[in-house]
Amino acid sequence: MLRVGLTGGIATGKSTVSQLFVECGASLIDADVLARHAVSSGQPALVGIAETFGHQMLHPDGTLDRRRLGSLVFDHPDQLKRLNTIVHPYVSMAQERATQEISEKDPHAVIMYDAALLIEAGAHRRMDRIIVVTADEGTQVRRLMQRNTLSEHDALKRIRAQMPLAEKIKLADYVIDGTATREHVRQDVKRIYEELKRSA
Repeated sequence: MLRVGLTGGIATGKSTVSQLFVECGASLIDADVLARHAVSSGQPALVGIAETFGHQMLHPDGTLDRRRLGSLVFDHPDQLKRLNTIVHPYVSMAQERATQEISEKDPHAVIMYDAALLIEAGAHRRMDRIIVVTADEGTQVRRLMQRNTLSEHDALKRIRAQMPLAEKIKLADYVIDGTATREHVRQDVKRIYEELKRSA
């Protein structure tokens, strides 16, 4: 098997790229899905969030108030680090379990681990290859404002809370332009997947 870390900045087009890899035959593990499960009702990470940030971060039914927590952590980088320290270990364990399950079924699988914070969390060290999806800041802001109904100020805050794309590119084996046409991106993905499959 080949472990491939797929990362990039927020709203660079990473989800589109990951789906194109799946169309080519890659297996996908999505860190966002793992993180949502990690902070769902009854999970230890949710308990940790309530204990660390206060029970006002929960809705009356005990589920996470994402908007309230988001507005806190994106205003305070130190609080974002605390949140990641709580959630990342559970995401990491779930990723290892999912990787094991996929490789048992297909020893030659190309496993895409789609994670916005792949490098920040140190998970890139467990990968065989790194792919970074890029976009200019203006495109990121526009997409975030449309997708998450954020103000320009809040969109910029979220983008700048992440590691700069230029730093991520330094660690990349492959770089994909997330602002290119879908057909151009599809061709890039196909070419890269064929190379990865040969290595797997």
